[in-house]
Amino acid sequence: MYRRLQTASFAALLAMGSLGGAGLASANDKLDQLSQSDENWIMPGKDYNSDNYSKATQINTENVKNLKPAWTFSTGLLNGHEGAPLVVNGTMYVHTSFPNNTFALDLKDPTRILWQDKPKQNPAARAVACCDIVNRGLAYWPGDAKTPPLILKTLLDGHIEALNAKTGELLWKMENSDIKVGSTLTIAPYVVKDTVLVGSSGAELGVRGYLTAYDVHDGAQKWRAYATGPDKDLLLASDFNLKNPQYGQKGLGLSTWEGDAWKVGGGTNWGWYAFDPKTNLVYFGTGNPAPWNETMRPGDNKWTMTIFGRDVDTGEAKFGYQKTPHDEWDYAGVNVMMLSEQKDKDGKTRSLLTHPDRNGIVYTLDRTNGDLVSANKIDDTVNVFKTVDLASGQPVRDPEYGTRMDHLAKDICPSAMGYHNQGHDSYDPTKELFFMGINHICMDWEPFMLPYRAGQFFVGATLNMYPGPKGDRQNYEGLGQIKAYNAITGKFKWEKMERFAVWGGTLATAGNLVFYGTLDGFIKARNSDTGELLWKFKLPSGVIGYPISYMHDGTQYVAIYYGVGGWPGVGLVFDLQDPTAGLGAVGAFKQLANYTQMGGGVMVFSLNGKGPFDDVNLGEYKSSN
Repeated sequence: MYRRLQTASFAALLAMGSLGGAGLASANDKLDQLSQSDENWIMPGKDYNSDNYSKATQINTENVKNLKPAWTFSTGLLNGHEGAPLVVNGTMYVHTSFPNNTFALDLKDPTRILWQDKPKQNPAARAVACCDIVNRGLAYWPGDAKTPPLILKTLLDGHIEALNAKTGELLWKMENSDIKVGSTLTIAPYVVKDTVLVGSSGAELGVRGYLTAYDVHDGAQKWRAYATGPDKDLLLASDFNLKNPQYGQKGLGLSTWEGDAWKVGGGTNWGWYAFDPKTNLVYFGTGNPAPWNETMRPGDNKWTMTIFGRDVDTGEAKFGYQKTPHDEWDYAGVNVMMLSEQKDKDGKTRSLLTHPDRNGIVYTLDRTNGDLVSANKIDDTVNVFKTVDLASGQPVRDPEYGTRMDHLAKDICPSAMGYHNQGHDSYDPTKELFFMGINHICMDWEPFMLPYRAGQFFVGATLNMYPGPKGDRQNYEGLGQIKAYNAITGKFKWEKMERFAVWGGTLATAGNLVFYGTLDGFIKARNSDTGELLWKFKLPSGVIGYPISYMHDGTQYVAIYYGVGGWPGVGLVFDLQDPTAGLGAVGAFKQLANYTQMGGGVMVFSLNGKGPFDDVNLGEYKSSN
């Protein structure tokens, strides 16, 4: 299943040598330094805190109304464009949905593509992709004495590629996932030190989830940690959950499953990561157990639905907190992890991790040891849980909304899409506010039995979805919200309804703004103190990615992908009519096609449209005659 394809050419080897004596330590420091610059957006989430926060203030509440397009770039592909581009030292790196093309653009003159990578991959991957053929982004590594700077990318058919960031040349390629059993890759790789972390997708096909660490130099595997199975496969540290034994400790990856069900038990991770250099821990969430039909897998099904803190060098798990034991609703717990330093209710400064989960609860943990600091409902219409017991960490279920066999459960809130999904949200440390894009969707759920067959969907439930109680259920609108949340008080400073789910995520800036895209094709800016809508622009297609901001030549820009798709767009993308198709998404978003159509690209904004093409002669053909 695992193979490394060494493809470094003589030219690439020369490029490696030209880096001189730069050592590993300086390369690692450089990545962190680059992430702190307003000129760069070096990784998903901007920096290791994964807070999607820009310190730039040129664009602010007073002048945001003057934002206009500066330039655009079409990717030439129609499916959903999730995530965001990277910006590194004056170059923008753009990724796409399948076939996972990559483009490098010079910010001084985006007229001409610097390089492009269009990989050849197995088209069969399209048939086993769960929810559109999306990809969530790229990773950058700054290089050292042995290896040039790299762009790392995942391919839907399960491979990872390392490209020379200057030339686009393929340096190595590794197989991470086997599409024959339904295991695909949609995740953005994550670089820490000289390691690239890659998760896995395919829980809806019974894929057993894992996280793998590879050496950036050659793709050699360093470690792999599974979500289910024996402790040696889970890489549990000797002191795992020592501070919180009530979460569970050893042997549970087997004992909380019936028989060998853990072998096809899900727990894939295709979401977002954060890293704390002080703890040396990387933080991420595992996804839903398989199948969706809970009757077929008695037990807590550990360690699916879990927030892990793992040592990035060894993979050892220091703590694991399972948010939804024995999940009944597909509340895959892979959502964004955002790090902050805040005082708790007792006035003690703590290193925190905040995670809005699909299950309708937003969790804040002490990231040094896994202590549960707070667990509040994302919206007061959450009904599957009455509350979360902070001492035990256990959710208190409302049995009325369980999904047992021979029962049609109705008006379950949130739906399987969750009140939060893959969107990458933001945190403003000066305001101590999290800005969250929310789904406001509920569902009916009817389970059925089915056998496991490798490479085929292993779900076992029929779903109907519709707007939540605050939406317009008659017209299937009011499917989303945008909210400002304080993790210490548990209060929402403000919240606003949206026509459709705010699927892609948010960007917070020091200009007192929060930016986000909408499924019906707008990019919007609100006052981050009040929620007042200050500006919006209609894009060519709906948005399922998140905005970024960067400075270039003294000008602040905001960039965002357009390209409707993803799970909410499957009905539009594949022209589906059955409301239960697309795992229930088709019915929920049946109005979407009346507001937007497909088409992928990136659009870049600045005040008054200031940009490289203010020089009308930039990029013009110059005749030699």
